[in-house]
Amino acid sequence: MSDDKPSAHPQPFLWPVRVYHEDTDNGGIVYHANHLRFLERARTEWLRHCGYSQQAMKQELGVLFAVRSLEIRYRKPAFLDDPLVVETIVERRRRAALHFRQRLRRAEDNEYNVCDAEVEVACIGVDDFRPRPIPQILDRELMHVE
Repeated sequence: MSDDKPSAHPQPFLWPVRVYHEDTDNGGIVYHANHLRFLERARTEWLRHCGYSQQAMKQELGVLFAVRSLEIRYRKPAFLDDPLVVETIVERRRRAALHFRQRLRRAEDNEYNVCDAEVEVACIGVDDFRPRPIPQILDRELMHVE
């Protein structure tokens, strides 16, 4: 029996980003690895939106979220100075993991997908880095955020 549970709120969390020179390659196109930075920042800000920072989780709850798996599909290029939006949705929650679906797109064009990603993060203990159940207090907040 699986302990997968769908997200209570399928509305995406939206986080704006802009492409800076440091994000691009020599041709002014976002370097492929930098897409991961945009996605990570959006997940971090989503967590803040839920009421927790990475530091608070570590200090108060003794856990961290660590990327366990990632699949990314690059669709179209993003360029220097492009305003972008990262859409983040928690698709599933497991006992010790969250599965995110993320999309990076141009801010002014809902159809211009830069990339899509599926990201699973594991909840791990700060003392031994082994999987831990998502703490109940955190779990309630994560699944009921508007």
